[in-house]
Amino acid sequence: MVAVVVSYPPGGRSAAHHHAPSAFIYAYVLSGSVRSKVGDEPAKVYKVGESFYEVPGSYHAISENASTNSPASLLAIFIVDSKDTELTIPDKR
Repeated sequence: MVAVVVSYPPGGRSAAHHHAPSAFIYAYVLSGSVRSKVGDEPAKVYKVGESFYEVPGSYHAISENASTNSPASLLAIFIVDSKDTELTIPDKR
């Protein structure tokens, strides 16, 4: 299990990505609001105290701060095979 705090400045975003093949991820919004789109699901804005998850093999097309004025952060908890050392793989498209 690995826990990572992801912080976004106002208007900040992560590149589209997927995670280690064995990774199950639980994400909990710590501050601000985060827009996320995982797999075929529509994009959704999550606010403080809300959470979402990603199953192994999910494609994370959008992960960004929903605000251009305030920072945002989330706690990502990875349940992952210890052989998978690269947790996040950027999209090469």
